[in-house]
Amino acid sequence: MNYKKIEINNLDTDRLQLLCGINDDNIKFIEEETTVKLMIKNGEIFSIDADVKQHVFISNLFASLCILIDNQEVLDRNAIKNAINNLNEHNQVDLSKIIAYKRNNQPIRAKTYGQYQLIEAIKNNDVVFAAGPAGTGKTYLAVVMAILALKNGTVKKIVLTRPAVEAGESLGFLPGDLKEKVDPYLMPLYDSLNELLGAEKVETLLEKKVIEIIPLAYMRGRTLNDSFVILDEAQNTTSQQMLMFLTRLGLNSKMVITGDMTQTDLNIHRSSSGLKEAFILLRGVKGICHINLTNCDIVRNHLVQAIIERYEKNKA
Repeated sequence: MNYKKIEINNLDTDRLQLLCGINDDNIKFIEEETTVKLMIKNGEIFSIDADVKQHVFISNLFASLCILIDNQEVLDRNAIKNAINNLNEHNQVDLSKIIAYKRNNQPIRAKTYGQYQLIEAIKNNDVVFAAGPAGTGKTYLAVVMAILALKNGTVKKIVLTRPAVEAGESLGFLPGDLKEKVDPYLMPLYDSLNELLGAEKVETLLEKKVIEIIPLAYMRGRTLNDSFVILDEAQNTTSQQMLMFLTRLGLNSKMVITGDMTQTDLNIHRSSSGLKEAFILLRGVKGICHINLTNCDIVRNHLVQAIIERYEKNKA
């Protein structure tokens, strides 16, 4: 057998334990995902019978995992899978850069190459379409970038909207005033804001109209200047709704449109998805960027990726 030592900076006992995981679970998972056999001996990690390409790959993988450890991130299967996917894309970017902080001072970073692309696209374009499956962080990162823009003074207002379309079941009549009626549809946006700013801060900004969370139907007739506007669940917009939304763009404003084209709740016999149409019609327009996130960018529980892949296989 051919053993090659994997060079890892500052490999002490603590770092080795974090890399290996409980009962060497991380090592076993890396072997499963990469088909490279590994061995731990005398406090060092070796590849077994790996060719040059495999050894370089596994060395780069451990270097990426060490960055996560240094950044005090949890090294679980999700993190390892994301690191492997990033390397497989042959687009090795620095995912250690901190974008922002949560209200508990926990750092926020791009966890995949696709997320990195989305963040860069939002920085450099006025309109960004982000399509991808559940769990890729597309809406969450859009909210993060909106809050950053607000804090930096590049915009004066954040507007969050989504179509009030029920997900496969009729909810019937909802009691209460307008806010109470539409809040259930907008709850995912509240969740992101609360995690980033805290509920009290969010409530204050909502009262001051610095942050607006409204159903898409109430966007008609407005011109949004100096605003960061996010349309969530855009796969549930019709062609007319998407056109209406996009033409709200005012001066010194940004728009991010997110959605999952595989999970439309529209009546497909009556109308087609405005998101799908916009992806086709607006390609090549300067200032508009399209980002396609994939299963490799899913950062929820690793089972989410497995579930989506199994459903896609069955559908095919």
